[in-house]
Amino acid sequence: MKAAIVLGMGQGPVYGEFREPVAGDGEEIVTVMAAALSPFSKARSTGSHYSSEDGFPVVAGADGVGRTADGRRVYFALPEAPFGAMAERTVVDARRCVAVPDGLDDVTAAAIANPGMSAWAALMERAKMQAGETVLVHGATGTAGRLAVQLARYFGAGKVIATGRNVAELETVGADVVVPLGAGFEDALVELFAGGIDVVIDYLWGESAKAIMVAIVKAVEDGRPVRFVHVGAAAGEMEIALPGAALRSSAMVLMGSGLKSVPMRVLLGAIAKVFAAVEPAGLTIATRRVPLAEVEAVWREAAGRPRVVFTVG
Repeated sequence: MKAAIVLGMGQGPVYGEFREPVAGDGEEIVTVMAAALSPFSKARSTGSHYSSEDGFPVVAGADGVGRTADGRRVYFALPEAPFGAMAERTVVDARRCVAVPDGLDDVTAAAIANPGMSAWAALMERAKMQAGETVLVHGATGTAGRLAVQLARYFGAGKVIATGRNVAELETVGADVVVPLGAGFEDALVELFAGGIDVVIDYLWGESAKAIMVAIVKAVEDGRPVRFVHVGAAAGEMEIALPGAALRSSAMVLMGSGLKSVPMRVLLGAIAKVFAAVEPAGLTIATRRVPLAEVEAVWREAAGRPRVVFTVG
């Protein structure tokens, strides 16, 4: 069968022939129709994500949309190694399949599942956001950040604050207040935290995330908790120096959200909820359809929005 094949650690895939998957007990053969190129899928496929499997060659792709042998249309996650989502067929644990509603097309379902789940889990499973609270989305111009803004509104946030590098893009995310990265960033945050921010959803990490934590220490008094949820490191900085005094002198609650910090069954449940919320919440995601045969060129060039979705067949 045709597939996007990763031959070694850190390498991009090549388009070629790979052996057919065979289902074991409790597994489904899925005929793939669409698979999104998310940062998670890219990192897991090339061996740089903490959940990556050992051994190459492997088929790229961590999740997608397809049909099971009995004709059900499903979203599937984490196919059984060495098979992946970017192939004509794959094999996956039946428990990692989620029904796709009839009104949701393949490309949108494949594109929105991972970032939507990421935002839903961070807001509801980790931060336990309540209606009326103020939410700051750090890195709101990316695909997941935009969905986090939309979902925070859907969950009844009293105010949504968005940060990001691109000022023009920030104005399009639908937040009440935007704070561009750069000069004056920390001072602006000190003022905002003094007015009350309950939840921070962080997609960037790095020095800008540290600046948010410093602003919390400077502005938040009397043990008022701020739930800081780290989701991604799009800024490219994996580590920051966090003084212990920053934690001792504030009621900041620092946590992560992702695979292992949230159980798989809960993440899959979040995806089902995102699918159900697309219409009532007005969730939108920019997509770019690309035939799987073009994977080699697009893998090298793809970054940011719109989200690339490889179509098969």
